[in-house]
Amino acid sequence: MATLLSVNVGRPKDVRWRDRTVHTGAWKHPVDGPRMVRRLNIDGDGQGDLQGHGGEQRAVLVYQTQSYAYWRKVLERDDLEFGQFGENFTVDGLADDEVCIGDRYRIGEAEFEVTQPRVTCYRVGMRLNEPRMASLLVAHHRPGFYLRVIAEGRVRAGDPITRTRTGRGSLTIADTDALLYLPDPDPAKLRAALTIEVLSPGWQQSFQEMSHRLDQPPAPAPAAPGWRGFRQLRVAQVVPETPTVSSFLLRPIDSQALPPAAPGQYLTVWIPEEGRPGLVRSYSLSSAPGAAEYRISVKREDRGKVSTYLHTHLHTGDVIEAAAPRGTFVLADDHTPVALFSAGIGVTPVLAMLHQVSPPGGSSTSSGLPTQRI
Repeated sequence: MATLLSVNVGRPKDVRWRDRTVHTGAWKHPVDGPRMVRRLNIDGDGQGDLQGHGGEQRAVLVYQTQSYAYWRKVLERDDLEFGQFGENFTVDGLADDEVCIGDRYRIGEAEFEVTQPRVTCYRVGMRLNEPRMASLLVAHHRPGFYLRVIAEGRVRAGDPITRTRTGRGSLTIADTDALLYLPDPDPAKLRAALTIEVLSPGWQQSFQEMSHRLDQPPAPAPAAPGWRGFRQLRVAQVVPETPTVSSFLLRPIDSQALPPAAPGQYLTVWIPEEGRPGLVRSYSLSSAPGAAEYRISVKREDRGKVSTYLHTHLHTGDVIEAAAPRGTFVLADDHTPVALFSAGIGVTPVLAMLHQVSPPGGSSTSSGLPTQRI
């Protein structure tokens, strides 16, 4: 029989993390005596990020003492205490690979229903001072899970946990978590997830979108590269864009036109090193598809050998060697609206995509879709 070992609560507070302040309720601590569990929370508890935590579907977070023992060994730590994984209930039993979505449990005076796995969140990494923790919970199939409150009541450490109903679909917490977060989802388990009505609405929507994507015909195989190996290209122009970013316009040294690159693809350049095989780096193309030259926009990094070389040694008229454009992160031509977001030097592939959907001087794409530049 499973047992409630600890009831943990904590009010949200501001915590410094990586040079910023985060409002979080991840700091939970055990309490003595009975606590009232209500529809949205336990008395004395709260969540800082209500987009991913709390609410009716995520009123109570559960984690297992067996997982504590597991992480003590894996992380080689002896300082893990109940509540440190942000859970409200620390329990003996109720393993993630045994508990199913829709299972109901009686604990003390209250009754609960399992609604979803824990949302993987960097805040648990803050609490444990282990930035990898969110991904580790998924990779090791030990996320923990949330409960919805069916009947309010008081609970306390030491209360037995009794299952009162088995969930429909028999999809475990570990399987549900892996289905959303790990690659190669099992189609049979995805179909099972779509039939579980008590699964929280956010996870239902995610699985519906996954099912829709899996039903789509496979994408066509990428076209063969425009040439094999490396080809010499001449620097037609160097354009300083910012104090740390310069664009290099590259043209063929012969009369053969450059093959078009798909918006979002990258160019791999080779820089010789005396007595060594040379350095190879890849840079996204920022030029418009179909342009007569390729353009790469490179940010100079303090410790970047190739970016520093390009900024300090490459001038108009110089020749470099490059492989043909490659990459599958490209703008799909499916005639649907597109929103492009980028930051910093990550704008380079997005620039090529923007040229595709909204050519300079135009107000619409080749498919007739309206566009707006901001």
